Amino acid sequence: MIKKSWIFVTLAFALVAAGATAQDAKTVIQNAQKAMGDVHSIQYSGTGSAGALGQNWNPTSPWHPTIVTSYTRTIDYVNGSSKEEVTRTQQNPPAKGGELPFVGELKQVNLISGQWAWNAPPGGVIAPAPATDEERQLQIWLTPHGFLRGAADNKATVSQGKEDGKTVTVLTYMDGNGHKIVGDIDDQNMVTKVDSWMANPVLGDMLIETTFSDYKDFNGIKFPGHFVQKQGGFPVLDLTVTSAKANPPNSFVQLPGNVDTVANHAEIIGATVPPVNVESQKMADGVWFIGGGTHNSVLIEFKDYVAVVEAPNDEARSTAVIAEVHKLVPNKPIKYIINTHHHFDHTGGLRTYVAEGATVITQEGNKAFLETAWSAPRTLQPDAMSMSGKKATFITFKDKYELTDGSRILDLYHLQADNHNEFMSVGYLPKEKILIEADDYTPAPPNAPPMNAISLGFANNLYNNLQRLKLDVVQIAPLHGTPAPMSRMLDALGKTTTSRAAN
Repeated sequence: MIKKSWIFVTLAFALVAAGATAQDAKTVIQNAQKAMGDVHSIQYSGTGSAGALGQNWNPTSPWHPTIVTSYTRTIDYVNGSSKEEVTRTQQNPPAKGGELPFVGELKQVNLISGQWAWNAPPGGVIAPAPATDEERQLQIWLTPHGFLRGAADNKATVSQGKEDGKTVTVLTYMDGNGHKIVGDIDDQNMVTKVDSWMANPVLGDMLIETTFSDYKDFNGIKFPGHFVQKQGGFPVLDLTVTSAKANPPNSFVQLPGNVDTVANHAEIIGATVPPVNVESQKMADGVWFIGGGTHNSVLIEFKDYVAVVEAPNDEARSTAVIAEVHKLVPNKPIKYIINTHHHFDHTGGLRTYVAEGATVITQEGNKAFLETAWSAPRTLQPDAMSMSGKKATFITFKDKYELTDGSRILDLYHLQADNHNEFMSVGYLPKEKILIEADDYTPAPPNAPPMNAISLGFANNLYNNLQRLKLDVVQIAPLHGTPAPMSRMLDALGKTTTSRAAN
């Protein structure tokens, strides 16, 4: 009987403690909302800089920056909608590492309403953006007022923590899409930091860290005058806020037009990420160009195995390409996967090949980055490599590596003075006279405008390297675009001689 009473008292105490914790969290949220302003919607504007996630000159430098000359974001917390209007320009000359070869201004309008995401570029065509809906939804709750509303709606727990040596109150909760969100509140009841995580093909459970400082009174609400969001350790947005407004009129972002009658809008409602499309074409005996999407790969058959150049995007892309590889060459294993550079859109599918047993061949400057990135947890979206338990094996080179079976040769070269990526490499098949290259030259479709100054710079450096290496190129297998004769690149650059003349 005494034992039962003890259990009852212990259970009662636990329930009281749980109730006190829930009450503490509620009080913390209410105090912060009272200090900052309990808003239903918000609009804020500013200027600053933006970094392109996964695009840097080398693995240790910040993401390629662009200048944000105008930024306005309108969020309706009640209905879960957001409109982000951004105008950006490049530095002149542009910073190294860019994947944004535009000159002048680039204007973007990014929208989310509920679960539907779309883009509405000024003067352009409204386009569904289903691949962005998860992050755009999450970003709503990573703002200071959004974090507090999410904490109130999702039964946040409260604890104590340290931030810059100071004690802070920490609220933690899971949002409706399964994201853990953790925020710090200082002794002035201001939200100073919000963390969350998203699955990333390269980085695994990628931390999204947003810090807020320099709080000001904007027409009766407190809002940070400066905030910085980092993804993958480097800033993707550094914004100085110039204005903020609570509960602005017409803040709810609706799907455009009458979605029941306008076909284009109906496409937005029903938009999903399209299935991976794979199309292959034979470039030479035992050499296939595998395209069908925004990024390409090249399959090369050797006596007892095959090698694939480039594993772009993500596991879905690599899984589809690997299926095509086994269809084209059914009885040989994929022994090597060759990587041209570390940018995320060119490394996102590498782990799928590791799970297949392939060895990664890459320039030596990329190895440490890949090993570190691949050691991160992958609890949000386990992939084939994490589930297989296999460890990556690497072959690295400094200037040149020759892959051969005694008959076929694939030479890999590190490009010098490449402004797009410090450790950029190309592949060259000397017998077939095929160059395999990424990003430095993308063959333009017929009647396309001339290359801008940034693209010309990349392509001219590629040309100079071909001259230095004395490579006799007849065909180009670009990892963006479609195959083209070398003469097309020469025409685009205004060259009248080929690398053949250097022999």
